Amino acid sequence: MSATDVSKVRADLEEQRTELQSRLGELGADTDSSPDFDENFADSAQVAAEQGENLTLAANLRDQLDDVQSALGRLDAGTYGRCEVCGKEISEARLEAMPATRYCIEHASSA
Repeated sequence: MSATDVSKVRADLEEQRTELQSRLGELGADTDSSPDFDENFADSAQVAAEQGENLTLAANLRDQLDDVQSALGRLDAGTYGRCEVCGKEISEARLEAMPATRYCIEHASSA
């Protein structure tokens, strides 16, 4: 991978990281506090359902953020673009579609 490609990938991954951190912040996922509501409130079930959805969304965003941070670490280590299972190069098309991927297409479903 050329230095230009590495710079672009790094910039794209850093942009993704910033976006994911922002979205997590908007959800309030970095805190343990949840919105206060009256447990006798008629729509408390709705509030609980929304809180559950937010927790699920936050977990997915954290997983994505972990993948992006791991990809940045692989860039630093010089192992970016190699499958973590077989060590073969991941296709450019796959990296373009999923810059934080850890696996080649053959090992993506087994991971």
